[in-house]
Amino acid sequence: MASSTELNPLKRSFEQLTESESKMSPGDECEVTEANGLIPKEFNARSYQKKVFQVALRKNTIAMLETGAGKTMIAVMLIKEIGQAMKMNAEKKLIIFLAPTVHLVNQQFEVIKIHTNLKVEEYYGAKKIDEWSAESWEKEIRDQDVMVMTPQILLDALRKAFMTIEMVCLMIFDESHRAIGNHPYTKIMKEFYHKSGNKPKIFGMTASPVVRKGVSSSMDCEDQISELECILDSKICTIEDKAELELYVPSAKEITRYYDPISFRCEDLKAKLNSSLSKSDALLVEMQGKLPSQFKDTDEIYKKLRKRLSNHHSKILHCLDDLGLICAHEAAKVCLENVPILGTTEEELYRASFLQCKYFLEEVLRIIEECLPSDYEKFLDVGTLGLEALEMGFISPKLYELIQIFQSLGGTRQILCLIFVERIITAKVIERFIKKLNYLSHFSVSYLTGGSSSVDALTPKMQKKTLDSFRRGEVNLLFATNVAEEGIDVPNCSSIIRFDLPKTVRSYVQSRGRARQPDSQYVTMLERGNIKQRDLLFEIIRSDRSVTDTTLNRDPNACISRVCCVDETSAYVVESTGASVTADSSIGLIYRYCEKLPGDKYYTPKPNFQFSLSGGSYEYTLSLPPNAAFQKVVGPANRNSHISKQLVCLEACKKLHQMGALDDHLLPYIEDPSRDAVIERTEESASGAGTTKRKELHGSARVRALSGTWGGKPDGVILQAYKVNFSCNLVGEFYSGFVLLIDSKLDDEVANAEVELYLIPDKLVKSSVFPCGEVHLDAEQVKKSMCFQGFFFNGLFLTSKKRKEYLIKTENKSLWCSSNMYLLLPLELPDPASHESVRINWRAIDGCASVVNFLKEKSNFSADHSFISEKGDSLFSSTSLSDTECKSSEVVHLANVSVNFNDLVNMVVVAVHTGRIYSVLDVMIGTSAESPFDLTSDAVPSNYSSFREYFNKKYGILLMHPGQPLLLLKQSHNAHNLLLAKPNEGGSLCKETPEAGGVVEKPQNHVHMPPELLVSIGVSINVLKTFYLLPSLMHRLESLMLACQLREEIACHPNDSPISSSLILEALTTLRCCEKFSLERLELLGDSVLKYAVSCHLFLRYPKKHEGQLSARRSWAVCNSTLHKLGTNRKIQGYIRDSAFDPRRWVAPGQLTSHPVCCKCLVDTNEVPLGRKFITEDTSVVVGKICDKGHRWMCSKTIADCVEALIGAYYVGGGLSAALLIMKWFGIDVEFEPRLIEEAINSASVWSYTPNVNELEMLESKLGYRFSVKGLLLEAITHASLQELGVGYCYQRLEYLGDSVLDLLITWYLYQNHTEIDPGELTDLRSASVNNENFARVAVKHNLQQHLQHGSGVLLGQITEYVKSVSQTHDNTRSLQGTKGPKVLGDMVESIAGAILIDTKLNLDEVWRIFRPLLSPIVTPDKLELPPLRQLHELCDHLGYFIKEMCVTKGDVVHAELRLQLKDVLLKGEGCERNRKAAKGRAALHLLKDLEERGVSHSLYVSKQKKLEPADGSSFMDMAVYHHLQPNDEAVVGPVTHKKLKTIEDMLPVEPPANNSLLEDGFEKVCDPKLASPVSVSINLQKGGPRSSLYQLCRMLQWPMPTFHSVEHKSRVPIEFGEGSERRTGFSSFISKISLHIPNNGVIELTGDQKADKKSSFDSAALLMLYELGRQGRCVIGD
Repeated sequence: MASSTELNPLKRSFEQLTESESKMSPGDECEVTEANGLIPKEFNARSYQKKVFQVALRKNTIAMLETGAGKTMIAVMLIKEIGQAMKMNAEKKLIIFLAPTVHLVNQQFEVIKIHTNLKVEEYYGAKKIDEWSAESWEKEIRDQDVMVMTPQILLDALRKAFMTIEMVCLMIFDESHRAIGNHPYTKIMKEFYHKSGNKPKIFGMTASPVVRKGVSSSMDCEDQISELECILDSKICTIEDKAELELYVPSAKEITRYYDPISFRCEDLKAKLNSSLSKSDALLVEMQGKLPSQFKDTDEIYKKLRKRLSNHHSKILHCLDDLGLICAHEAAKVCLENVPILGTTEEELYRASFLQCKYFLEEVLRIIEECLPSDYEKFLDVGTLGLEALEMGFISPKLYELIQIFQSLGGTRQILCLIFVERIITAKVIERFIKKLNYLSHFSVSYLTGGSSSVDALTPKMQKKTLDSFRRGEVNLLFATNVAEEGIDVPNCSSIIRFDLPKTVRSYVQSRGRARQPDSQYVTMLERGNIKQRDLLFEIIRSDRSVTDTTLNRDPNACISRVCCVDETSAYVVESTGASVTADSSIGLIYRYCEKLPGDKYYTPKPNFQFSLSGGSYEYTLSLPPNAAFQKVVGPANRNSHISKQLVCLEACKKLHQMGALDDHLLPYIEDPSRDAVIERTEESASGAGTTKRKELHGSARVRALSGTWGGKPDGVILQAYKVNFSCNLVGEFYSGFVLLIDSKLDDEVANAEVELYLIPDKLVKSSVFPCGEVHLDAEQVKKSMCFQGFFFNGLFLTSKKRKEYLIKTENKSLWCSSNMYLLLPLELPDPASHESVRINWRAIDGCASVVNFLKEKSNFSADHSFISEKGDSLFSSTSLSDTECKSSEVVHLANVSVNFNDLVNMVVVAVHTGRIYSVLDVMIGTSAESPFDLTSDAVPSNYSSFREYFNKKYGILLMHPGQPLLLLKQSHNAHNLLLAKPNEGGSLCKETPEAGGVVEKPQNHVHMPPELLVSIGVSINVLKTFYLLPSLMHRLESLMLACQLREEIACHPNDSPISSSLILEALTTLRCCEKFSLERLELLGDSVLKYAVSCHLFLRYPKKHEGQLSARRSWAVCNSTLHKLGTNRKIQGYIRDSAFDPRRWVAPGQLTSHPVCCKCLVDTNEVPLGRKFITEDTSVVVGKICDKGHRWMCSKTIADCVEALIGAYYVGGGLSAALLIMKWFGIDVEFEPRLIEEAINSASVWSYTPNVNELEMLESKLGYRFSVKGLLLEAITHASLQELGVGYCYQRLEYLGDSVLDLLITWYLYQNHTEIDPGELTDLRSASVNNENFARVAVKHNLQQHLQHGSGVLLGQITEYVKSVSQTHDNTRSLQGTKGPKVLGDMVESIAGAILIDTKLNLDEVWRIFRPLLSPIVTPDKLELPPLRQLHELCDHLGYFIKEMCVTKGDVVHAELRLQLKDVLLKGEGCERNRKAAKGRAALHLLKDLEERGVSHSLYVSKQKKLEPADGSSFMDMAVYHHLQPNDEAVVGPVTHKKLKTIEDMLPVEPPANNSLLEDGFEKVCDPKLASPVSVSINLQKGGPRSSLYQLCRMLQWPMPTFHSVEHKSRVPIEFGEGSERRTGFSSFISKISLHIPNNGVIELTGDQKADKKSSFDSAALLMLYELGRQGRCVIGD
């Protein structure tokens, strides 16, 4: 049976542990691979380290060893041994390594990581660990073996019950001498360790266990040591034999350097400095006296300013006494640099008071400079600072002696010297001074200070950087405060200088231990004759020896172990978790709770304490901020004031936890928005859903109204008939009426729809649908109707190959499916008497059926269905005529009929050899098939001599009647997207691409053809013209049907009045559809409606939650990820229209698809299941392209936008009640219960504090409304800073509500009154109207600020200054852009709106009646002023310029610089504000003014033009990354010279191309014309790649964007382009010229190669430009 020690290695005997340690060689260590992938570094333990290690294994130990003796490595040995034991036992316990500073945590973490194979991590405050949740801690505890942390981190984790002391097997205390008093070390031990029944092993490390200044006796020394042992439950262990220790840790040679007392007395100078301080202090007192006396914040500010002034004075005097005049001068400059720079938003008096500090320091500089000769720096240039400088007081004897020490170090740069000083200012000033001494320039100098709150302190990042530089030898002389005394490892340090004496034994021992090198020195500087300094040093040295003797001579076993006295302090423990708060920690917890409450720059939430003294006992009353869970609590009485304060805080913590304001880990409760929220949380809601970046695959909903099964019924069918009439705005243009026959009865809106169809510019066809009852068709009529429909849709819109395929098929039933089953048939000429009569044009239908049969019959004669006889002649010649007869007769013989010349015009015919449908334009008298093939003089010569030869060679047709005159035919063409509004002068709504199918007016392509190859169809030209309208019309009707279908699913009809299907369709249509309407306007409105509804619901439902908690819940409820989840739950993604109508993909029943897109989604159904398999962030995925099964990729955000748009649509169609109904359908359950409204009113009616009653009445008169509950108005005008006066309420909750109210009301007003403006412009109008700055101006305009109740003098001053600024600028909004109003003013306006809403019981109309005049005038498009930075970016985008931004933070102020490179002028704008956005805005304002002076200004049309496509034809997709438009890029149409063009290959040689020209102009040269190092550019040769690379290069170098000019050339014969797989043919070609202006170097112009399309020609020119720039050395072309 295994022994207990085998079962638990942590409890193995000492012999077992030491045996295993001795068996492990350094080589064995190196073979173990760490979890982090590193190999443990070899380490050979010294014998004394092994001795201490063995003791530490037996019992809890405090290792007292000299600095540098390797205490950390003993700890590492312990960690490795116990860690190995844990792994062998498969037991999960933690090893905790505690270090008191972040420096030490970093250092010890690195050591442990290097020397062990355990999982190690470091923890300190800067990692924001105090914000971690229980889950975060659980993960760390699970993942790590060793946790290196500051003690406060562990103490907090134990108190919050994120960790227990029982989880720990070993705790290591670095610098363990700190475990006294109230240090976290002490609290960890007393609160948790000594109370635990399962204690971890303890190992402490220190160089000196005595912390106090010294020891008075051996008994005192023993007491301090015993106290430390008692707290740490350990025994001190040290080494008696110092021989080996001396070998590894050489003692520094102690040297004392004496300096003379100060002989130069500067009493006059000090008097002047004191006088200056008194004067400046008096001015601050005077300024403070001008302010109202009731405000504590201004008193605090002036108190701090006066203290800061005194501190500056003290620092300068200290340097004057200790270092001399020159260093005092440097100290004044250091202080001056630390004076904060204020932004322009600061209040005038506040700014003036800060400037007073600056003026004081400037005067101090002047006073000191008067005491220094103008050439005092000559003393710094000579070989040494002589006695003259000493006697004149330029430097002090102490500093002089320090310089002598530095000179004695010699000229080597290998020296590393650490100089300890007491004050930060001393370190900074001497460092500056030494750098000025030329004869010490061989030394690199720096300084190191702690991360205190002092303005002189270094940041932790700079501390680490400086220390690393010193370790590497890059810094020789390092001036440091006591931060470098404790534990900092600098092995190569050879000299320590105590410029200021150590104050304690610990300081002395630790600073001495920094000297690690052999023959190192420890220099102490003493003033001659200064007995006080001598006695202090003597006492420290005596105490050090006393401590050493005591620890060496005491017998640990003989010493009586003291039991640690654990104070039984009051505490509150949470039963469920074990988290605890003691009276000692309760005050900090209350402050932390208050910090999490909403506040602003004028009010920081914090507790307020008041006490009463009765019978010698103190009783504290704690007041919490007005937005806390409760406001007051009274604590128990106690004779100790501090304990009484702790007890009231403990009572408050207990109450806050019971109320839920503190969670079960006693942390301020963080809102979980899904808990009791309006919407349930799901896993998908937080997985990136609702973002533009994420793309999802979704299906498309089927139109159920168009389904039918009537196609094969033998008895005929009864169908619903809907007549469609077409009317054109052009006189003389007629279109045949059609009838739509379907199974289902359509919704009334669809059955009476009107659709506008846009043809060429200025040509508009209006289509009107009318229900006409039922129509009965027999089986034969159905068959002929299906034949008619199939013939025309396939004959017009299919390719030649597919047309033949359709015509030769005997059966085409497979093209008719039940999900898409309807007929579109032509009507006879309209009967003016009735709309309802349906007279189908059966003559045309029968004629078409005959032609189809004719073609099929004739095709059967030929095996290959080529319509040609075996002899090669045409099969369709109706009669045999001689050529002479053909030429003389006025009758033309077609393939199936003979027709008189006069009847041919506008006849609809089909070509027998291609199946293509034409209309006859004219009979070409005087021509025949023998005529030359090139009839037009401007045509490019062809390879055929005559038409007869052409048809013979091309199609193998032998014409039977070549003498007949040729017919001029108009070709059929593809259907176009006629739903696109055509461009008016000055703009276009959308680019008409081939995919979108928009009509682009082009020269007509007419053909000549022999009559015998044509078959007359017998259909009117008007019918043919109408067929081109039907795809767009049916697409719109199908969309409306889908909208009605969705409306039926929603089934929310307030007041039995359904929402318009066109509104729903608008809400389902994205901008990609390029139609006159899109969801953006409704989305904007729906966003406001949703925000209002959720805000109101939360406000009423949670009366005890503060504004921050309500905002968190609202943010989650209305965020895109939530809305996306709600939308997909209701499957609205299938209804969304997310791409422009592509007629090539539209298919009528009976029609073959002309452009099939095979489904690659591996989904058989039309609906795509939701899942990660169909989600991607791949940027190459094309959004909107639909496959043949209806699947398409969609941006995740589109679904969220559609949800908001549908809410907006229902609000427009049915008001708020309708919007609430659809929100409920989506799953957003918001209700406005009257009971809750009454409760909200009643809760406000109890507010007791009231200002002057007349003030409220005056405010009511300004508002034009009298409150029924005055408490609501009182709450709305009360700022949280009044807590100082005992007021327990504020406007924050009402502001939260009023924000959403005004947002909705203003958005609804703008939506109704600006119906024609662009959605983006509507958004800008809302942004300009619904913002805090605008509301602040409303408050000032109506003098509402006079009624604000607050307790902040700073706020009062800023309001006063803002009111003054507004009155001076009046209506000049441009000048107001630089003026930022106090946020409180805008908040008050919003809170008043919220108060009125509650007082009127949610009557929005009444709120708008009151606020409409207050907000007037509401901004209009012509008065819209965009923010300066937005204006600048839009202007530069429009002009093709780039902006470079640089921001630097100095203290509390951000400095921003914007650089704008014009063609040859570099402009700069600078701004200085409290945050980056404001600073950049101010810089942009300066740049705009500069541009305006140069005649370049922003106009409202720029933002509109952003929506337009560039005239060069390049799409926004190509340029979206850069957002730069080229308004002057235009396609230059003109003749093309047929000379040989240079190709890209021609550009590769060094010789420049012939068409490269450099054009110099006379702009002012501001930039450096010399080229910087060339930029590396990689080129993607795919379409758009060269342009993107060139744009990126221009952006990096701040060059203006290039411009393109293109020329199109047309040919009647195909032109071949490209090679290999890229080979293609076409009838048009494009050549583009590119122009690039390089600042101060002129213009480069190049011409690209001939390409098949315009974009490819742009790419060719761009590629050519990149190679030319590479040849000139301006860029490097990468692989």
